Amino acid sequence: MLDLKLVQKQPDILADALAARRSDLNVEEFLALDKRRRALLAEVETLKNRRNTASGQVAAIKREGGDASTMLAQLGALSDRVKSLDALAAQARADVEAWMMRVPNMPDSSVPQGRDETENVEVCRWEEPPVFDFTPVEHGELGARLGGLDFERASRLSGSRFVVFWRWAAQLERALVNFFLDQHTANGYVEVNPPFIVNRSVMTGTGQLPKFEEDLFALRGRDQFLIPTAEVPLTNLYAGEALDEADLPFACCAATPCFRAEAGAAGKDTRGIIRMHQFTKVEMVRFAHPDDSFNQLEIMCGHACRLLELLELPYRVITLCTGDMGFSSAKTYDLEVWLPAQSAYREISSCSNCTDFQARRANIRYKPKGGKSVFLHTLNGSGLPTGRTIAAILENGQQKDGSVLLPKVLAPYMHGLERIVPPCGASAS
Repeated sequence: MLDLKLVQKQPDILADALAARRSDLNVEEFLALDKRRRALLAEVETLKNRRNTASGQVAAIKREGGDASTMLAQLGALSDRVKSLDALAAQARADVEAWMMRVPNMPDSSVPQGRDETENVEVCRWEEPPVFDFTPVEHGELGARLGGLDFERASRLSGSRFVVFWRWAAQLERALVNFFLDQHTANGYVEVNPPFIVNRSVMTGTGQLPKFEEDLFALRGRDQFLIPTAEVPLTNLYAGEALDEADLPFACCAATPCFRAEAGAAGKDTRGIIRMHQFTKVEMVRFAHPDDSFNQLEIMCGHACRLLELLELPYRVITLCTGDMGFSSAKTYDLEVWLPAQSAYREISSCSNCTDFQARRANIRYKPKGGKSVFLHTLNGSGLPTGRTIAAILENGQQKDGSVLLPKVLAPYMHGLERIVPPCGASAS
Protein backbone atom coordinates (compact mmCIF):
# COMPACT_ATOMS: atom_id res chain seq x y z
CA MET A 1 0.00 0.00 0.00
CA LEU A 2 1.20 3.49 -0.80
CA ASP A 3 1.43 6.34 1.69
CA LEU A 4 -2.07 7.85 1.85
CA LYS A 5 -0.68 11.35 2.48
CA LEU A 6 1.42 11.14 -0.69
CA VAL A 7 -1.62 10.21 -2.76
CA GLN A 8 -3.71 12.98 -1.17
CA LYS A 9 -1.10 15.72 -1.57
CA GLN A 10 0.49 14.67 -4.89
CA PRO A 11 -2.14 12.79 -6.90
CA ASP A 12 -0.39 13.76 -10.13
CA ILE A 13 2.62 11.61 -9.14
CA LEU A 14 0.36 8.60 -8.63
CA ALA A 15 -1.47 9.31 -11.90
CA ASP A 16 1.85 9.26 -13.80
CA ALA A 17 2.88 6.03 -12.03
CA LEU A 18 -0.43 4.34 -12.87
CA ALA A 19 -0.11 5.40 -16.50
CA ALA A 20 3.44 4.00 -16.63
CA ARG A 21 2.22 0.69 -15.19
CA ARG A 22 -0.70 0.52 -17.64
CA SER A 23 -3.14 0.41 -14.73
CA ASP A 24 -6.83 1.05 -15.34
CA LEU A 25 -7.23 2.81 -11.98
CA ASN A 26 -8.34 6.45 -12.13
CA VAL A 27 -6.95 8.86 -9.55
CA GLU A 28 -10.04 11.05 -9.94
CA GLU A 29 -12.06 8.18 -8.45
CA PHE A 30 -9.80 8.20 -5.40
CA LEU A 31 -10.05 11.98 -5.03
CA ALA A 32 -13.85 11.78 -5.09
CA LEU A 33 -13.88 8.99 -2.49
CA ASP A 34 -11.44 10.85 -0.26
CA LYS A 35 -13.40 14.09 -0.60
CA ARG A 36 -16.53 12.30 0.58
CA ARG A 37 -14.62 10.74 3.48
CA ARG A 38 -13.27 14.12 4.57
CA ALA A 39 -16.70 15.78 4.29
CA LEU A 40 -18.37 13.08 6.38
CA LEU A 41 -15.66 13.22 9.04
CA ALA A 42 -15.97 17.00 9.23
CA GLU A 43 -19.75 16.80 9.56
CA VAL A 44 -19.52 14.09 12.22
CA GLU A 45 -17.05 16.13 14.27
CA THR A 46 -19.25 19.24 14.01
CA LEU A 47 -22.34 17.34 15.15
CA LYS A 48 -20.44 15.65 17.99
CA ASN A 49 -19.33 19.07 19.23
CA ARG A 50 -22.94 20.28 19.07
CA ARG A 51 -24.05 17.15 20.93
CA ASN A 52 -21.48 17.73 23.64
CA THR A 53 -22.63 21.34 24.01
CA ALA A 54 -26.29 20.27 24.14
CA SER A 55 -25.49 17.61 26.75
CA GLY A 56 -23.90 20.29 28.92
CA GLN A 57 -26.94 22.52 28.50
CA VAL A 58 -29.30 19.69 29.47
CA ALA A 59 -27.24 18.99 32.57
CA ALA A 60 -27.31 22.67 33.52
CA ILE A 61 -31.10 22.88 33.08
CA LYS A 62 -31.61 19.80 35.24
CA ARG A 63 -29.36 21.17 37.97
CA GLU A 64 -31.50 24.28 38.08
CA GLY A 65 -34.69 22.20 38.24
CA GLY A 66 -35.90 23.31 34.81
CA ASP A 67 -37.71 21.36 32.04
CA ALA A 68 -35.16 19.82 29.66
CA SER A 69 -37.59 17.69 27.65
CA THR A 70 -37.33 19.81 24.50
CA MET A 71 -33.54 19.81 24.69
CA LEU A 72 -33.51 16.08 25.35
CA ALA A 73 -35.60 15.44 22.23
CA GLN A 74 -33.21 17.56 20.18
CA LEU A 75 -30.27 15.75 21.75
CA GLY A 76 -31.78 12.36 20.86
CA ALA A 77 -32.26 13.40 17.24
CA LEU A 78 -28.72 14.75 17.17
CA SER A 79 -27.35 11.47 18.55
CA ASP A 80 -29.28 9.47 15.94
CA ARG A 81 -27.83 11.68 13.19
CA VAL A 82 -24.30 11.23 14.60
CA LYS A 83 -24.76 7.45 14.69
CA SER A 84 -25.96 7.43 11.09
CA LEU A 85 -23.07 9.63 9.94
CA ASP A 86 -20.55 7.51 11.86
CA ALA A 87 -21.67 4.49 9.83
CA LEU A 88 -21.40 6.45 6.57
CA ALA A 89 -17.96 7.76 7.55
CA ALA A 90 -16.78 4.24 8.37
CA GLN A 91 -17.97 3.05 4.97
CA ALA A 92 -16.24 6.01 3.31
CA ARG A 93 -12.99 5.10 5.06
CA ALA A 94 -13.42 1.49 3.94
CA ASP A 95 -14.04 2.63 0.35
CA VAL A 96 -10.83 4.69 0.35
CA GLU A 97 -8.84 1.79 1.83
CA ALA A 98 -10.32 -0.68 -0.68
CA TRP A 99 -9.28 1.63 -3.53
CA MET A 100 -5.79 1.99 -2.09
CA MET A 101 -5.49 -1.80 -1.79
CA ARG A 102 -5.92 -2.06 -5.56
CA VAL A 103 -3.10 0.39 -6.31
CA PRO A 104 0.23 -1.18 -7.38
CA ASN A 105 3.56 0.01 -6.06
CA MET A 106 5.13 2.98 -7.80
CA PRO A 107 8.11 2.16 -10.05
CA ASP A 108 11.49 3.42 -8.95
CA SER A 109 12.98 6.17 -11.11
CA SER A 110 15.63 3.70 -12.38
CA VAL A 111 12.99 1.41 -13.92
CA PRO A 112 12.76 1.69 -17.74
CA GLN A 113 9.49 2.96 -19.18
CA GLY A 114 7.71 0.42 -21.35
CA ARG A 115 4.38 -1.10 -22.31
CA ASP A 116 5.04 -4.81 -21.84
CA GLU A 117 7.70 -7.57 -21.76
CA THR A 118 8.92 -6.61 -25.23
CA GLU A 119 10.38 -3.42 -23.74
CA ASN A 120 12.30 -4.99 -20.86
CA VAL A 121 15.98 -4.04 -20.82
CA GLU A 122 18.79 -6.60 -20.83
CA VAL A 123 21.45 -5.95 -18.20
CA CYS A 124 23.97 -8.72 -18.84
CA ARG A 125 24.53 -12.30 -20.03
CA TRP A 126 26.60 -15.14 -18.61
CA GLU A 127 28.13 -17.74 -20.93
CA GLU A 128 27.10 -18.54 -24.48
CA PRO A 129 24.29 -21.04 -25.10
CA PRO A 130 25.54 -24.56 -25.97
CA VAL A 131 25.74 -25.61 -29.62
CA PHE A 132 24.52 -29.12 -30.48
CA ASP A 133 25.23 -31.26 -33.53
CA PHE A 134 21.73 -32.72 -33.15
CA THR A 135 18.25 -31.34 -32.62
CA PRO A 136 17.84 -30.76 -28.86
CA VAL A 137 14.88 -32.48 -27.22
CA GLU A 138 12.36 -30.59 -25.09
CA HIS A 139 12.86 -31.29 -21.37
CA GLY A 140 9.43 -32.85 -20.80
CA GLU A 141 9.93 -35.44 -23.50
CA LEU A 142 13.55 -35.98 -22.49
CA GLY A 143 12.66 -36.44 -18.83
CA ALA A 144 9.94 -38.94 -19.74
CA ARG A 145 12.34 -40.92 -21.97
CA LEU A 146 14.79 -41.09 -19.08
CA GLY A 147 12.11 -42.44 -16.76
CA GLY A 148 12.04 -39.44 -14.42
CA LEU A 149 9.06 -37.28 -15.41
CA ASP A 150 5.64 -38.94 -15.42
CA PHE A 151 2.86 -36.69 -16.67
CA GLU A 152 0.35 -39.46 -17.42
CA ARG A 153 0.14 -40.79 -13.87
CA ALA A 154 0.16 -37.24 -12.47
CA SER A 155 -2.81 -36.42 -14.69
CA ARG A 156 -4.70 -39.44 -13.37
CA LEU A 157 -3.92 -38.36 -9.81
CA SER A 158 -4.53 -34.63 -10.05
CA GLY A 159 -5.32 -33.44 -13.58
CA SER A 160 -3.25 -31.34 -15.97
CA ARG A 161 -0.18 -29.30 -14.99
CA PHE A 162 1.09 -31.79 -12.44
CA VAL A 163 4.04 -34.19 -12.64
CA VAL A 164 5.30 -37.21 -10.75
CA PHE A 165 9.07 -37.23 -10.23
CA TRP A 166 10.54 -40.74 -10.28
CA ARG A 167 13.97 -42.06 -9.29
CA TRP A 168 16.73 -39.71 -10.46
CA ALA A 169 14.25 -36.83 -10.95
CA ALA A 170 12.98 -37.06 -7.36
CA GLN A 171 16.57 -37.31 -6.15
CA LEU A 172 17.59 -34.36 -8.34
CA GLU A 173 14.83 -32.16 -6.93
CA ARG A 174 15.88 -33.01 -3.37
CA ALA A 175 19.53 -32.41 -4.31
CA LEU A 176 18.70 -28.98 -5.73
CA VAL A 177 16.76 -27.96 -2.62
CA ASN A 178 19.66 -28.92 -0.39
CA PHE A 179 22.20 -27.28 -2.68
CA PHE A 180 20.23 -24.02 -2.84
CA LEU A 181 19.68 -23.89 0.91
CA ASP A 182 23.34 -24.65 1.62
CA GLN A 183 24.39 -21.78 -0.64
CA HIS A 184 21.93 -19.33 0.89
CA THR A 185 22.68 -20.16 4.51
CA ALA A 186 26.38 -19.79 3.72
CA ASN A 187 25.50 -16.30 2.47
CA GLY A 188 23.86 -15.41 5.78
CA TYR A 189 20.23 -16.31 5.15
CA VAL A 190 18.38 -17.79 8.12
CA GLU A 191 16.63 -21.00 7.07
CA VAL A 192 12.92 -21.15 7.91
CA ASN A 193 10.29 -23.86 7.52
CA PRO A 194 6.99 -21.91 7.44
CA PRO A 195 3.36 -23.08 7.17
CA PHE A 196 2.10 -23.76 3.65
CA ILE A 197 -1.42 -22.56 4.52
CA VAL A 198 -2.03 -18.92 5.44
CA ASN A 199 -4.99 -16.68 6.21
CA ARG A 200 -6.46 -13.79 4.26
CA SER A 201 -4.62 -11.03 6.12
CA VAL A 202 -1.27 -12.66 5.32
CA MET A 203 -2.12 -12.84 1.61
CA THR A 204 -3.24 -9.22 1.77
CA GLY A 205 0.01 -8.18 3.44
CA THR A 206 2.16 -9.24 0.50
CA GLY A 207 -0.29 -8.07 -2.17
CA GLN A 208 -1.81 -11.31 -3.46
CA LEU A 209 -5.20 -10.15 -2.16
CA PRO A 210 -7.55 -8.69 -3.01
CA LYS A 211 -6.44 -8.31 -6.65
CA PHE A 212 -5.24 -11.85 -7.47
CA GLU A 213 -7.64 -14.11 -5.60
CA GLU A 214 -8.49 -16.11 -8.74
CA ASP A 215 -4.86 -17.20 -9.00
CA LEU A 216 -4.89 -18.77 -5.53
CA PHE A 217 -5.99 -22.15 -4.25
CA ALA A 218 -8.48 -21.51 -1.42
CA LEU A 219 -9.47 -24.04 1.24
CA ARG A 220 -13.15 -24.84 0.99
CA GLY A 221 -15.15 -23.59 3.97
CA ARG A 222 -12.16 -21.78 5.48
CA ASP A 223 -10.76 -18.33 4.83
CA GLN A 224 -7.31 -19.79 4.19
CA PHE A 225 -5.13 -20.36 1.14
CA LEU A 226 -2.28 -22.56 -0.08
CA ILE A 227 0.80 -20.38 -0.51
CA PRO A 228 1.79 -19.43 -4.09
CA THR A 229 5.36 -18.76 -2.90
CA ALA A 230 7.27 -18.76 0.40
CA GLU A 231 7.53 -14.98 0.01
CA VAL A 232 4.07 -14.82 1.58
CA PRO A 233 4.73 -16.45 4.98
CA LEU A 234 8.36 -15.27 5.16
CA THR A 235 7.52 -11.59 4.63
CA ASN A 236 4.65 -11.79 7.12
CA LEU A 237 6.79 -13.35 9.85
CA TYR A 238 7.21 -9.85 11.27
CA ALA A 239 3.74 -8.48 10.48
CA GLY A 240 2.69 -6.06 13.19
CA GLU A 241 6.19 -6.00 14.68
CA ALA A 242 9.14 -3.61 14.75
CA LEU A 243 12.69 -4.87 14.21
CA ASP A 244 15.67 -3.13 15.74
CA GLU A 245 17.56 -1.01 13.25
CA ALA A 246 20.76 -2.84 14.24
CA ASP A 247 19.24 -6.11 12.95
CA LEU A 248 18.91 -4.75 9.40
CA PRO A 249 19.43 -6.10 6.86
CA PHE A 250 17.87 -9.40 7.88
CA ALA A 251 17.73 -12.25 5.36
CA CYS A 252 15.83 -15.53 5.49
CA CYS A 253 15.04 -18.33 3.06
CA ALA A 254 12.73 -21.31 2.80
CA ALA A 255 12.08 -24.30 0.56
CA THR A 256 8.37 -24.89 0.14
CA PRO A 257 5.85 -26.30 -2.28
CA CYS A 258 4.08 -23.53 -4.18
CA PHE A 259 0.49 -23.72 -5.42
CA ARG A 260 -0.86 -21.59 -8.25
CA ALA A 261 -4.18 -21.83 -10.06
CA GLU A 262 -2.65 -20.12 -13.13
CA ALA A 263 -6.11 -18.73 -13.90
CA GLY A 264 -4.78 -16.22 -16.41
CA ALA A 265 -2.31 -18.58 -18.10
CA ALA A 266 -4.59 -20.65 -20.34
CA GLY A 267 -2.65 -22.04 -23.31
CA LYS A 268 0.76 -21.03 -21.93
CA ASP A 269 3.53 -23.58 -21.37
CA THR A 270 1.25 -26.59 -21.51
CA ARG A 271 4.21 -28.89 -22.23
CA GLY A 272 6.86 -29.81 -19.70
CA ILE A 273 7.32 -28.46 -16.19
CA ILE A 274 7.66 -24.73 -16.82
CA ARG A 275 4.23 -23.70 -15.54
CA MET A 276 2.73 -26.10 -12.99
CA HIS A 277 -0.07 -25.91 -10.41
CA GLN A 278 2.35 -27.31 -7.80
CA PHE A 279 6.11 -26.89 -7.73
CA THR A 280 8.95 -26.58 -5.25
CA LYS A 281 10.89 -23.35 -4.87
CA VAL A 282 13.52 -21.91 -2.56
CA GLU A 283 12.70 -18.28 -1.80
CA MET A 284 14.90 -15.48 -0.50
CA VAL A 285 13.41 -12.63 1.56
CA ARG A 286 15.27 -9.63 2.91
CA PHE A 287 14.20 -6.88 5.33
CA ALA A 288 16.21 -3.72 4.73
CA HIS A 289 16.71 -0.15 5.83
CA PRO A 290 15.08 2.22 3.31
CA ASP A 291 18.45 3.82 2.56
CA ASP A 292 20.00 0.45 1.72
CA SER A 293 17.25 -1.54 -0.01
CA PHE A 294 18.39 -1.06 -3.60
CA ASN A 295 21.89 -2.16 -2.64
CA GLN A 296 20.28 -5.21 -1.03
CA LEU A 297 18.45 -5.89 -4.30
CA GLU A 298 21.78 -6.09 -6.14
CA ILE A 299 23.14 -8.45 -3.46
CA MET A 300 20.13 -10.74 -3.62
CA CYS A 301 20.13 -10.81 -7.41
CA GLY A 302 23.83 -11.73 -7.27
CA HIS A 303 23.03 -14.69 -5.03
CA ALA A 304 20.51 -16.02 -7.56
CA CYS A 305 22.96 -15.49 -10.42
CA ARG A 306 25.67 -17.37 -8.58
CA LEU A 307 23.46 -20.45 -8.32
CA LEU A 308 23.03 -20.56 -12.10
CA GLU A 309 26.76 -20.10 -12.61
CA LEU A 310 27.59 -22.96 -10.25
CA LEU A 311 25.09 -25.09 -12.17
CA GLU A 312 26.80 -24.09 -15.45
CA LEU A 313 23.55 -22.81 -16.94
CA PRO A 314 23.72 -19.89 -19.41
CA TYR A 315 21.47 -17.01 -18.38
CA ARG A 316 20.77 -13.36 -18.81
CA VAL A 317 19.50 -10.65 -16.45
CA ILE A 318 16.84 -8.18 -17.52
CA THR A 319 15.24 -5.20 -15.80
CA LEU A 320 11.46 -5.33 -16.08
CA CYS A 321 9.91 -2.20 -17.57
CA THR A 322 7.06 -0.31 -15.91
CA GLY A 323 4.41 -2.18 -17.90
CA ASP A 324 5.66 -5.66 -16.97
CA MET A 325 6.39 -5.32 -13.24
CA GLY A 326 4.65 -7.29 -10.50
CA PHE A 327 1.98 -5.61 -8.39
CA SER A 328 4.07 -5.11 -5.24
CA SER A 329 7.42 -4.35 -6.85
CA ALA A 330 9.20 -1.01 -7.21
CA LYS A 331 11.98 -2.63 -9.26
CA THR A 332 12.49 -6.17 -10.52
CA TYR A 333 15.33 -8.06 -12.12
CA ASP A 334 14.36 -11.24 -13.94
CA LEU A 335 16.94 -13.97 -14.45
CA GLU A 336 16.26 -15.93 -17.62
CA VAL A 337 17.91 -19.30 -18.23
CA TRP A 338 18.62 -20.65 -21.71
CA LEU A 339 16.39 -23.51 -22.91
CA PRO A 340 17.90 -25.03 -26.09
CA ALA A 341 14.74 -26.81 -27.27
CA GLN A 342 12.89 -23.49 -27.28
CA SER A 343 15.97 -21.60 -28.47
CA ALA A 344 15.03 -18.91 -25.99
CA TYR A 345 15.75 -17.50 -22.54
CA ARG A 346 12.97 -18.22 -20.04
CA GLU A 347 12.39 -16.72 -16.60
CA ILE A 348 13.78 -18.76 -13.71
CA SER A 349 14.03 -16.10 -11.00
CA SER A 350 12.53 -12.72 -10.18
CA CYS A 351 14.28 -10.51 -7.63
CA SER A 352 12.24 -7.52 -6.47
CA ASN A 353 12.51 -4.56 -4.15
CA CYS A 354 9.02 -3.83 -2.82
CA THR A 355 10.24 -0.76 -0.87
CA ASP A 356 7.72 -0.01 1.93
CA PHE A 357 4.69 -1.22 -0.06
CA GLN A 358 4.28 -4.59 1.65
CA ALA A 359 5.52 -3.22 4.97
CA ARG A 360 2.64 -0.71 5.04
CA ARG A 361 0.08 -3.41 4.24
CA ALA A 362 1.49 -5.81 6.87
CA ASN A 363 2.63 -3.09 9.33
CA ILE A 364 6.29 -4.15 9.45
CA ARG A 365 8.57 -1.50 10.92
CA TYR A 366 12.04 -0.94 12.27
CA LYS A 367 12.95 1.17 15.26
CA PRO A 368 15.93 3.51 15.00
CA LYS A 369 17.90 3.95 18.20
CA GLY A 370 16.16 6.61 20.23
CA GLY A 371 13.66 7.27 17.45
CA LYS A 372 10.12 6.48 16.40
CA SER A 373 9.46 3.25 14.50
CA VAL A 374 9.07 3.60 10.71
CA PHE A 375 8.27 1.24 7.84
CA LEU A 376 11.19 -0.83 6.56
CA HIS A 377 11.66 -2.17 3.01
CA THR A 378 11.00 -5.77 1.95
CA LEU A 379 12.67 -7.67 -0.88
CA ASN A 380 12.09 -11.13 -2.31
CA GLY A 381 13.67 -13.35 -4.95
CA SER A 382 13.56 -16.89 -6.30
CA GLY A 383 16.60 -18.81 -5.36
CA LEU A 384 15.61 -21.04 -7.23
CA PRO A 385 12.58 -23.08 -8.37
CA THR A 386 13.50 -26.75 -8.76
CA GLY A 387 11.21 -27.52 -11.71
CA ARG A 388 12.53 -24.89 -14.09
CA THR A 389 16.06 -25.63 -12.93
CA ILE A 390 15.59 -29.33 -13.75
CA ALA A 391 14.19 -28.32 -17.15
CA ALA A 392 17.31 -26.23 -17.83
CA ILE A 393 19.68 -28.96 -16.60
CA LEU A 394 18.04 -31.56 -18.86
CA GLU A 395 18.00 -29.39 -21.97
CA ASN A 396 21.48 -27.90 -21.61
CA GLY A 397 23.12 -31.14 -20.46
CA GLN A 398 21.58 -33.50 -23.01
CA GLN A 399 23.89 -35.62 -25.14
CA LYS A 400 23.50 -37.18 -28.58
CA ASP A 401 23.14 -40.67 -27.07
CA GLY A 402 20.08 -39.56 -25.09
CA SER A 403 21.85 -39.21 -21.75
CA VAL A 404 22.17 -36.01 -19.70
CA LEU A 405 25.32 -34.73 -18.02
CA LEU A 406 24.63 -33.24 -14.60
CA PRO A 407 26.35 -30.12 -13.27
CA LYS A 408 29.53 -31.09 -11.42
CA VAL A 409 28.53 -29.16 -8.32
CA LEU A 410 25.60 -31.52 -7.74
CA ALA A 411 27.69 -34.70 -7.58
CA PRO A 412 27.97 -34.66 -3.74
CA TYR A 413 24.21 -34.22 -3.51
CA MET A 414 23.50 -37.01 -6.04
CA HIS A 415 25.72 -39.66 -4.36
CA GLY A 416 28.30 -39.20 -7.10
CA LEU A 417 25.87 -39.54 -10.03
CA GLU A 418 27.24 -37.51 -12.94
CA ARG A 419 25.11 -38.68 -15.86
CA ILE A 420 21.47 -39.71 -16.33
CA VAL A 421 21.19 -42.54 -18.85
CA PRO A 422 18.12 -43.94 -20.61
CA PRO A 423 16.56 -47.02 -19.02
CA CYS A 424 17.58 -50.40 -20.43
CA GLY A 425 16.00 -50.94 -23.83
CA ALA A 426 14.98 -47.29 -24.27
CA SER A 427 15.79 -45.61 -27.55
CA ALA A 428 17.72 -42.35 -27.66
CA SER A 429 15.80 -41.16 -30.68
